[in-house]
Amino acid sequence: MEIEILTADKSIFSGEASLANFPGKDGSFGVMNNHAPMIAALKKGNIIVTTTAGEQSFEVQGGVVEVLKNKVMVLAE
Repeated sequence: MEIEILTADKSIFSGEASLANFPGKDGSFGVMNNHAPMIAALKKGNIIVTTTAGEQSFEVQGGVVEVLKNKVMVLAE
């Protein structure tokens, strides 16, 4: 799946991932390929993205994540 993590002033990550874990307001959750469409609010924590090169972690203060047709868009604070 394709994932893009954006802040107000720059793109933090853009690329292919096999798994992404998020700090949701209602609890942590993971997204894999072919996940059902969804929108969720994020709280302060770390987004962990698993790619073929390994895991990468990105600290966020909150935000929103949208999952649709194997594309994950994160608007992060």
